[in-house]
Amino acid sequence: MAQKPITISSITKEGTVVSTKMDKTIIVQIDRKLQHPIYRKTMKHSKRFKAHDEKNRCKLGDFVEISQCRPISKEKSWIVTQVIAAKKTI
Repeated sequence: MAQKPITISSITKEGTVVSTKMDKTIIVQIDRKLQHPIYRKTMKHSKRFKAHDEKNRCKLGDFVEISQCRPISKEKSWIVTQVIAAKKTI
């Protein structure tokens, strides 16, 4: 049975790779800052997404762009479209 091609949506997000321990899957953390509606304090919120990385080209600490696609597995419905910046080494 042939697999269906993966169609990529126009919804994209950018974040940092925090885990590459699974085969063909990475975890991308997206950080954003929100202001509390009453106290006006700026707070940091983060969310993690599992993304499909077919060629295992992403490394820990890379800054990547992911796009939404059809569900590939139970928790994975994002795919890596490009590596924006590689991890900076000191």
